[in-house]
Amino acid sequence: MPSENKVPKYVVEEVNYALTDAIGRPRTVLDVGCGIGTNGKVARDHGAHVVGIEIVPESAARAREVLDEVYSVNIETDEVLETLKDRKFDLILFADVLEHTVNPGAVLARMCNLLEDGGHVIVSLPNVAAWTVRLGLLAGNFTYEPSGILDDSHLRFFTRETAMRLVEESGLEIMRVDLNPMLVRAAKPLIRKQLLEKQSNGEVDPLALSKSPLYQAYMQFVRPVEGLVAKSAPGLLAFQCVIVARKPPRARKLSLTVGMLTLNEEESVEKMIDEIREVAPDAEILLVDGSSDRTPELAAAKGARVIRQLPPRGHGPAMELLMYEAAKQSDALVYLDCDFTYPAQMIPRIRGLLEQGADVVNASRTYHYPKAMPVPNFMANRFFAATAYAVHGVPTTDVHSGMRGYRSSVIRAFNFDGSGDALPLDTLILPAKSNYNIVEVPIDYNERVGVSKLAKLRGTVWTFIRIATAVGKGERVRSGRRYRHVAG
Repeated sequence: MPSENKVPKYVVEEVNYALTDAIGRPRTVLDVGCGIGTNGKVARDHGAHVVGIEIVPESAARAREVLDEVYSVNIETDEVLETLKDRKFDLILFADVLEHTVNPGAVLARMCNLLEDGGHVIVSLPNVAAWTVRLGLLAGNFTYEPSGILDDSHLRFFTRETAMRLVEESGLEIMRVDLNPMLVRAAKPLIRKQLLEKQSNGEVDPLALSKSPLYQAYMQFVRPVEGLVAKSAPGLLAFQCVIVARKPPRARKLSLTVGMLTLNEEESVEKMIDEIREVAPDAEILLVDGSSDRTPELAAAKGARVIRQLPPRGHGPAMELLMYEAAKQSDALVYLDCDFTYPAQMIPRIRGLLEQGADVVNASRTYHYPKAMPVPNFMANRFFAATAYAVHGVPTTDVHSGMRGYRSSVIRAFNFDGSGDALPLDTLILPAKSNYNIVEVPIDYNERVGVSKLAKLRGTVWTFIRIATAVGKGERVRSGRRYRHVAG
């Protein structure tokens, strides 16, 4: 076996699952201490332009193969700011790097200068209070190791609470907290030893474990259950505490996209665009269209941007495309249907609430009973809302509203999956469970122009699927309700 100094320090590299699961779909990412680029590559695969910072030459060389840019600069000085100059990022990743610095708080505060307004950071820190470390202390053992929680290059140690305090004292607002579990992972030192014994000529593939079928089966079938178990006692069962936080957005004027999903709306689309222009003349109008009639041509002639989705893939995929396209180019999105059921006159009100500090504005049709809605539809919508409250504690009166407003930074903070139907639940429940400011305002609901395209049975099934799959996602970490109702 070759001498230890010829062996890479981290012979087992793997994706930080809790961190990458929280990446969302940012436009630009700064990966601080990117290593060989394992986590940053996930962000790049989501469509982001990823810049890495790595001081180990061998790791930086490998990172350059998978990231867009990599710099070797000192994050504990202003050298990093001078190198990146006036660049701003939607997201900054700190995957197990701050514990290696002399003053983690100063590093975090310095790097926040590179965040967009409302931009996010994800901080992962090893949990020194994990059960394995506690058992070692009971046995009188606190021995440094080549990697892991007691990595011999760690200068600082953190528990879940002190990690959260570090983030908050750096001027950031915590949105949610997750973890990577310390259950099966307790066997990692043995795995590392076996990999070293199997190496030949001093060559160790740090991705060998993550490429193995056994590891992939673990990630697919065991890791999700293990994560839920660990959340029952995070201070004891977490290997890493993963914190999603943001630079608090300031009240300001926001550029706006008004979006609509259209499917054979030629009798209403021109008049609808005219109404939007009257109340939001500076907004870009964006349509995701699956029509077989003249809807796209009529909309384009009115100056709207039209993205064709053919063949039509359903409401969920169309809404997913609409939200992320809008988030690429504007500070805010307000969407509504193209059949006059939702009042375009509410757009300035919703925009104003976003500019004053709301992250999401939910326009509720069913705050009161609307005469234009059949009673069975009203009762079903209120039942869905009651279920969302019972399961997730989200006090909405309308989980399926077709009119909402979003700050684009919030859209980019999530990786919403439009597969199936009933996507509006995810785009309301997940931000509400993640400490964002949600405002619900009642609106009038009018008779529609044209025929409804909704598949009621399929939509009902997907409603309950999405309520169930949101269990375990998001965690309020501070007291105080962030979901409030205001007058229309």
